[in-house]
Amino acid sequence: MRWRNMRRSTNVEDVRGRRSAVGAGGLKLGAGGLIAILAISLLLGKNPLELLSLLEQQTGGAMQEQAAAPAASDEGAQFVSAVLGDTEDTWARLFERMDRHYQPPKLVLFRGAVRSACGFASAAVGPFYCPGEARVYLSLDFFDELHQRFGAPGDFAQAYVIAHEVGHHVQNLVGIAEAVAGKRGRVGTADSNALSVRQELQADCFAGVWGHFAARRELLESGDVQEGLAAAAAIGDDRLQRQSGGEVSPESFTHGSSKQRVKWFRTGLESGDPGQCDTFSAAQL
Repeated sequence: MRWRNMRRSTNVEDVRGRRSAVGAGGLKLGAGGLIAILAISLLLGKNPLELLSLLEQQTGGAMQEQAAAPAASDEGAQFVSAVLGDTEDTWARLFERMDRHYQPPKLVLFRGAVRSACGFASAAVGPFYCPGEARVYLSLDFFDELHQRFGAPGDFAQAYVIAHEVGHHVQNLVGIAEAVAGKRGRVGTADSNALSVRQELQADCFAGVWGHFAARRELLESGDVQEGLAAAAAIGDDRLQRQSGGEVSPESFTHGSSKQRVKWFRTGLESGDPGQCDTFSAAQL
């Protein structure tokens, strides 16, 4: 990718140079305090996060990020900022065609673990979007995992991941995310999973829409599309279940099979039309 030619976004919040602390008035719990909480939780047989939550409630404090050395503006951060900026430009134009205003998301770069409005999450869960605060959360370590564990190297593979999460933001802005959440709350597990699959595949398609316009602006290089499609295939539910040594169980899918993810990412790439991304009306995924 010619990502160095992309405009940098100003909506990246880099918290990799901070450490978590619990603040309550004049009270600060740093590493020593957190170790003490962990020890108490082990003695009581309690989840340490439950104890932290109880402490917050009792003191009126909140999980805060205590500043340490600021994170460097390294190449990884520059790459993320460039891709995010290009998605902003693409979706701003597409929303304008729909007589709507595009409000871009914030993207939070973190290391290890992070606390969001959607709860506490470790980097092991992978990138995620929190609709309540319109933020994408991303640990750059996932890009290494994408290459080493999933066998999907390349900068466009990484860009696909960012664009997919931005796709969830688009769903949030147009009301799709809220509608799906409402429906999932009224159905059983299997139907809820099926709705999740359709939502995730639409986000894949939206990522492809961004890739379509990046290609038109001559920002893609030879092999980039193949990198993106390989990434989509690498994180299909069926492939992940096989890698974990379990049986493939389609009723438990939440993101879609490798074939489905490739199909819908390709649909967006080839059409450049968000209207072609209606996975909820598609008879066959």
